[in-house]
Amino acid sequence: MKFIMPSFVSELIERFKKEGLEIYIVGGAVRDLIMGRAVSDWDFTTNATPEQILELFPKAFYDNKFGTVGIPHPDSPEPLEVTTFRREETYSDRRHPDKVVWGKSLEEDLARRDFTINSMALLITKVIDPFNGQEDLKNKIVRAVGNPQERFSEDALRMMRAVRIASELGFVIEEKTFEAIKMNVALIRKISAERIRDELFKLLASPYPYEGVVMLRNAGLLVEILPEVEEAFDIPQKSPKRHHVVDVGTHLLYSLRYCPSKDSLVRLAALLHDIGKPQTFKKDEKTGVITFYNHEVVGGRIANQVANRLRLSKKEKDKLFRLVRWHLFTVDERQTDSAIRRFIRNVGRENLEDILAVRVGDRLGGGATETSWRLELFKKRLVEVQQQPFSVQDLKVNGNDVMKELGIPSGPKVGQVLNTLFAEVEEGKLKNQREDLLKRMKEIGKESIT
Repeated sequence: MKFIMPSFVSELIERFKKEGLEIYIVGGAVRDLIMGRAVSDWDFTTNATPEQILELFPKAFYDNKFGTVGIPHPDSPEPLEVTTFRREETYSDRRHPDKVVWGKSLEEDLARRDFTINSMALLITKVIDPFNGQEDLKNKIVRAVGNPQERFSEDALRMMRAVRIASELGFVIEEKTFEAIKMNVALIRKISAERIRDELFKLLASPYPYEGVVMLRNAGLLVEILPEVEEAFDIPQKSPKRHHVVDVGTHLLYSLRYCPSKDSLVRLAALLHDIGKPQTFKKDEKTGVITFYNHEVVGGRIANQVANRLRLSKKEKDKLFRLVRWHLFTVDERQTDSAIRRFIRNVGRENLEDILAVRVGDRLGGGATETSWRLELFKKRLVEVQQQPFSVQDLKVNGNDVMKELGIPSGPKVGQVLNTLFAEVEEGKLKNQREDLLKRMKEIGKESIT
């Protein structure tokens, strides 16, 4: 088997070989090379100690206890990682080994890794595959190395990683491996929110996010990570005067499936957009009609709770809230420009494309068509309305113009004049043209004097 390597990889390997040291490409890079996929992360293992590696690469750095040396990457801010052969012992925190001991062989190092398709090594053209990873690649299977119970007991995040890798590659999880996940789901509580968030976002950004979340649910992980979504499967929607025929949880999954955005945060919003329905569910006993009044308001609050739990950044939290809180927007052709401007302010101009993507997922996930003539008209009006000023700062005059034209000093009066101008432009009484604004400015000045 022949592989084309980047020059920096070949040069690094040659550097070690000249010193009589062993070095191999390992992990996901080998898997991706065999599959013909682009490699984003290059990892290496060697029999050299960290001290020996630092002698070979003076600009490298070593600041951890796991034997990994970072070597500056010529084309990326992320370093190339070279790790000394190692074997690991107990994992008290279910994530990191309590003690790392340098291994004596490549096979010993590969035996400590997570899945067979990640436990192969490559030396130029020779693939070292002691756990039949190539066979599992061929059969599209994610299988734990050795005893799956032990692998997940060592590092509980591997359970989510199994699902995420399956979602990225379109694979299935081997039966014993999947059963071991189901038996050890409670261990995920030992993992930090940041680690869970990172794996969840990678899963959501994968080619098969719907299938990934279904796997999370079937494994019992979803209730641990997003209990709000799991709760939604108990909430029916089918009733007179409603178009939905599936429960809320299934609708959320379908909305994720059909969301056209590839952005993981937008896909999360699609998964959470109706998350307020369980708390607002009401059924009229006489008519059988089900309602979810103000579910978008409640959903916005829940989205904030999820964002806090997953340790999202302030910017991510704000965006998730807006996409969930305002997803239930009307596209009635009789809406005024002011109403549409209000919608744009609530959602944020930068989030318009994303909330439309959530709407498409919502429509398709509810059995409707992708769009409608009203939605297409609404999109056109969004463009048209954005050509109008949204704030005083968008006016084609400013405070300096007011002071100059009216001969007044800086102060509250300047702001009052600008606010009056903006209000008249927003109401359509005045055009946002400099000449018209200056003329009206002078009239306002005279009116205030008289």
